[in-house]
Amino acid sequence: MADTSSSWSSQNAVLDMDDVAGSDHSDYETNFSTSGRQGSGGEKMSGTYMDSMKQRLQENVTNMMWQSGKERATKAWNIYGNLDILRPYFNVEPHEVRSRLVHSLLPQRPSDERQRVPRELYGPMMIIFTLIALLLFQMKTAEHRVEEGTLMGTSFGVCFTYWLGASGLVWVLSYVCNTHLTLIQILSMMGYGLGGHCVVIFLGTIIHTSHDHLFFYALWAVVGGLSSLRMVSIVLSRTHGQTQRMIVCGAVAALNLLFLLYLHFAYHQIVEDLSEVFASHHNPVVADAVGVNKGDDSAVKNTEVEDG
Repeated sequence: MADTSSSWSSQNAVLDMDDVAGSDHSDYETNFSTSGRQGSGGEKMSGTYMDSMKQRLQENVTNMMWQSGKERATKAWNIYGNLDILRPYFNVEPHEVRSRLVHSLLPQRPSDERQRVPRELYGPMMIIFTLIALLLFQMKTAEHRVEEGTLMGTSFGVCFTYWLGASGLVWVLSYVCNTHLTLIQILSMMGYGLGGHCVVIFLGTIIHTSHDHLFFYALWAVVGGLSSLRMVSIVLSRTHGQTQRMIVCGAVAALNLLFLLYLHFAYHQIVEDLSEVFASHHNPVVADAVGVNKGDDSAVKNTEVEDG
């Protein structure tokens, strides 16, 4: 009986140990597999969260940069595209422009008192447009056959290049020589100085003779000289030092008088060259005939020289 009970207890003990061992092993494997799954899911969730954060950060930075660029562009457009900035320089009465145009040909005596220089661009712009129209009229009167667009573009380029370029050069010299003139004042002074050019070109076109330039030289000396003296008197009243005055005054007078000579001679030559180019392009037979005639004339001249 005792043997039977002992064997039964030993079997129960073995069974219990086996059950416990089996149950512990299965629970361990189950818990381990579950914890592994939970770890991989956490890593996936953290990776997804980081990706979404990066995407949101990129979107926010892009929006900030876009808004900043948009605000800067709007601000720049409001500053430079606002016509109210240029309004004071064009807000002038017609009688004031007429008075300033007349006074641009009336030089004043140099004095210690600074002469007033208007800060407006309406008068100079109208004078430049008038000069362009006179150049076109002069070419039409001389019967030059050049295309309208080419002739007008050349006139615009010549006049505005001189006005802006000469004013910039005088402004640099004024800055170096300590002349009390702003860029707007120099643009106004140089623009009104072109009023004499309009008078000379108009009278030269109406009365000018093709075989003699004496009348043009007389107008160039009188009218061009008066406009140059007017600008020189303004510079003298606003510059200290004899050397500085000589430099700025010489530059202003030379630019004004040489540009008038350029309009009378060099501009005509440019237009004549353009007319010959367009004539040869449209009528090559005529161009060849002109070249043959020029060659014959040169041969005749050479023969005369050799005979002499």
